[in-house]
Amino acid sequence: MDEQRIGVTGASGQLGGRVARRLAARGVPQKLLVRDPARAPRLPQAVTGLAPFHDGEACRAALAGLRTVLMVSASETPDRVEQHRTFVDAAAAAGVEHLVYISFYGAAPDATFTLARDHWATEEHIRSRGLAATFLRDNLYADFLPMLAGADGVIRGPAGDGRVAAVAQDDIADAAVAVLTDPAAHAGRTYALTGPEALTLAEIATVVGARYHPETIEEAYASRASYGAPRWQLDAWVSTYTAIAAGELAGVTTDIAGLTGHPATSVAALLARSASSR
Repeated sequence: MDEQRIGVTGASGQLGGRVARRLAARGVPQKLLVRDPARAPRLPQAVTGLAPFHDGEACRAALAGLRTVLMVSASETPDRVEQHRTFVDAAAAAGVEHLVYISFYGAAPDATFTLARDHWATEEHIRSRGLAATFLRDNLYADFLPMLAGADGVIRGPAGDGRVAAVAQDDIADAAVAVLTDPAAHAGRTYALTGPEALTLAEIATVVGARYHPETIEEAYASRASYGAPRWQLDAWVSTYTAIAAGELAGVTTDIAGLTGHPATSVAALLARSASSR
């Protein structure tokens, strides 16, 4: 294996897949680190490795020989931080030199959005293992904003008049590729990846062709109770909106432009592009 080979986790998913396809288009050798090799994309100069985050031994074997690895956070589960720690420990044991971790905007131990606390815990563990690292703290995905609307075309949540600088996944992937292909230039750096503007949910609803109905926190839990989700998941869903209300997702940065050389994509432009590609 080329010792310069890059590892990409989550390559069968939305964000990891975008990164893997971009690296392949550039002719960059890579290893696709996935839970199910059968679902991995077939790309030139790419090999596949079995690396479920909870299996330290499998991850260590799959990571052997890699120098730089993109770590896309695992699916939301109660033990996600523990899975992340297992993967990070495996990376350290395998001799990985640099982790590029997909974190979350405003990650902190006291963040309103509960899952942002998980990302902070993961960042801290990476730091504790002495690995060179770059943290890409993404705001909410702009691609998912239309999905906030229910079947009745209404976006409901306790976000008040707070604003969110949602970021396009294509922009995140471009930023990740820039870091992965020149990791030394970004070692020890944390980037806050946002869109070019911060919008209220009422403004977002207008853009996506929906309507916004502000809820109280109590109403938010009640309106989601029918899903039968566990309490930790309900807390995560509701705190997405309360984080917006608290102003914790409103900051706009130029980090996308600085990393990629092109401006961040607005929500309106993203939706127009998606519509034209159908």
